[in-house]
Amino acid sequence: MALPGFRDFYPDDCAFRNAIFAKWRDVAHRYGFVEYDGPPLEPLDLFTKKSGDEIVTQLYHFKDKGDRDVALRPEMTPTLARLVTARHKDFKKPLKWFSIPQVYRYERPQKGRGREHYQFNCDIIGEAGLEADIELIALVIDTLRAFGLTEKDFVVRLSDRRFWHDFYSFKALPQEREYEFLQILDKAERKGRNATTIDLHAFQKNCHYSLELSGDLAKQVFAILDDATSAKSERLDTVETGLRHRGLHDYVKRDYTVVRGLAYYTGVVFEVFDRSGEFRAIAGGGRYDTLLKNLGGVDLPALGFGMGDVVLGEILKLHAFRDTIDRNLGLYVVIADEAFRPQAVELAQKIRESCHVAIEYPFVATKVGRQFQNAEEAHASMAIIVDAAIARGEVQIKILSTREQHPTTLDLLLPQLQQNYGAPFLRKTI
Repeated sequence: MALPGFRDFYPDDCAFRNAIFAKWRDVAHRYGFVEYDGPPLEPLDLFTKKSGDEIVTQLYHFKDKGDRDVALRPEMTPTLARLVTARHKDFKKPLKWFSIPQVYRYERPQKGRGREHYQFNCDIIGEAGLEADIELIALVIDTLRAFGLTEKDFVVRLSDRRFWHDFYSFKALPQEREYEFLQILDKAERKGRNATTIDLHAFQKNCHYSLELSGDLAKQVFAILDDATSAKSERLDTVETGLRHRGLHDYVKRDYTVVRGLAYYTGVVFEVFDRSGEFRAIAGGGRYDTLLKNLGGVDLPALGFGMGDVVLGEILKLHAFRDTIDRNLGLYVVIADEAFRPQAVELAQKIRESCHVAIEYPFVATKVGRQFQNAEEAHASMAIIVDAAIARGEVQIKILSTREQHPTTLDLLLPQLQQNYGAPFLRKTI
């Protein structure tokens, strides 16, 4: 039994996971992103430097045999920052990099979250303009559309961290407590209106700002949250216009409750949710222009997002994406006469090398009827029957779906498989 919060991947589960990875890679490549990776084990201070010492309670960390404090990576951004700061002069900007790491956090397992998952990370580094934000959000949308999801299935909730920074500064609230204010906003949706109002009143009181003199902070905040269109943000206007030009505006909704809880975000931020609201966030990200400077001393603007496989996988199961995965075998070599096993195995090897077709044959002598049954259970499209005729350079081909059976020669078989693998070639050439 796997440890709590960890998963086993049986063959069907691996096929499902790999199909998700394939879609992720395909869309990333179409957007011009290149793949990178890093070690799953990093120095502990790489993560505490970014997120503070409080993150240690969420990490798998220990001292290694060299007496170094190390941790399994809980996310990929610190590793990315380390890689970029080490060799940023070697690459033309902007960088468009993606990765699919397995990440680990010691948290209480719950629906949509375990203690490990795979995460699709895409980052753009070295571009300060909002066109990069538009591109990144378009990539998120197209990634989910690649799985057959539509604007009826998910929404990108779009916000602006700088909007709240400007709001906070305008109120002349204590600068050193801004992150505390953002944390209250980040939890507002989960905690509800009444609890958030109490939190904001307590915050305002602790800042020594009276309701009578400075106005009710909670009312001002909820006026914005209740009507996002009334709160102007030129940055969000630009992003929404850019997505409209791409035909993607129906996937986006402005929502100032999204602030992303991490302290390092500096600009446009977003989270992706299913329209039903049944699941946790599918993806989230935004702009973090100061993080690389803080971590490694290299002043480069940056933005990125992460999309985990757990929540996405649960949603795709509901949409029957798992049922569309092709797990079928291509060909099955039926050895009808054991005396000709060497020739049958030689043929199977030639087909694998020249046609790259998934092909199987029985390891031991097996009744012909059972071999056909095995072929059908493996969802093979056709069987190649090898018997004494192979000495004359001939085999039988059987289309398993129709039960059609035809003879062909070895001289014709390999070219036909190479040119047009599948049932139609039989009708052309037999």
